[in-house]
Amino acid sequence: MSDLDASTPRVFLARHGETEWTKNGRYTGTSDIELTAHGMEQIQSTAIQLVGPGKLIDPARVVQIWVSPRKRAQQTLQLLFGSDGGSSPAGQATITEDIAEWDYGDYEGLIVSEIRDQRKERGLDRERKWDIWRDGCEGGESAQQVADRLDRLIDRIRDVQMPCMNGEKAADVVLVAHGLILRAFVKRWLGYPLDMPLPMMLPPGGIGILSYKNHDIDEPAFFIGMSLPYQK
Repeated sequence: MSDLDASTPRVFLARHGETEWTKNGRYTGTSDIELTAHGMEQIQSTAIQLVGPGKLIDPARVVQIWVSPRKRAQQTLQLLFGSDGGSSPAGQATITEDIAEWDYGDYEGLIVSEIRDQRKERGLDRERKWDIWRDGCEGGESAQQVADRLDRLIDRIRDVQMPCMNGEKAADVVLVAHGLILRAFVKRWLGYPLDMPLPMMLPPGGIGILSYKNHDIDEPAFFIGMSLPYQK
């Protein structure tokens, strides 16, 4: 049986669509900003192509959704799965701060160059540039705090998926959240420290996929490419 076989449980990472701040690269953590009209179109396009019976994300195979409390993530969830009460996966989603975006604290609404300039003016980072993965955010979360809450969620996911590693029953899960926290999640899923260099891109409205090698709960992995289900 191939590692690409859908019988191995998967974790789908769904990034919310465009907001006004994602367009210009501003750190958006606790600010409750809604999707733009284009952001809604991005998610609707993703849903049409990838979500539905027999598609990449088949609601019949989804047993749990965890979603950030932020409005932009909530909108994304509804656009992906619909909102018909408890009969859709969206109606059974768990809202949790464990997958909320990194709390940027004093850096909320800033871009990287502005943060580095402000820190430089205060005499910080003389030997090396500020890096969120290593240095965290003043007034917000450290990398360790972020890693701790993601590890807690990963433990919950593996408890769900461990009994289903050979297709005993459907056990796909979906995370609906934000760009930086989902990339942080990938690092922790693989057991890497957050400050380990691992360049990744996940555009607004994009879907990432994680799973396991060899149907083994102790071999977490990510897909670097996947064939899509055949659609008649």
